[in-house]
Amino acid sequence: MKYLLLLLSFSSFAQTQYEVVPKKYWITDSDFEEKIKENSQYDDSDSGIVVIEFWAEFNQDNCFREWSGLKGVTYHRVDVALAPLAKKKYRIRMAPTVLVFKDGIKELSYKAGLDLEFPSSLSEIQSDINSLKKENRF
Repeated sequence: MKYLLLLLSFSSFAQTQYEVVPKKYWITDSDFEEKIKENSQYDDSDSGIVVIEFWAEFNQDNCFREWSGLKGVTYHRVDVALAPLAKKKYRIRMAPTVLVFKDGIKELSYKAGLDLEFPSSLSEIQSDINSLKKENRF
């Protein structure tokens, strides 16, 4: 019985070791195109950067856990099972895959490896986003 309780407590800890993405950040095919154009070049905000993570339940342990640390961007997560059109359009073959859009145009892509682990770090993605923001500035 002690071992069962220990196993259950460890299991619940393992499930909460990373921040859960709130429902308001999830999008589907029905609002995908609208969301990638948020904060476009015609908006008054200083960023036209939108980060989309394509996620799959079968590989949820390898998601982009550091998403909340991104600065100066709008973040959304897409369940690949609920967005087959976006998955096809952007040729998503691995989950997770993170795409970075600027003014509605895909600029950067980060994909899981064959082992399904996400190799990119927050600092790498943020550095690339910061460089992208500096491009085309007057």
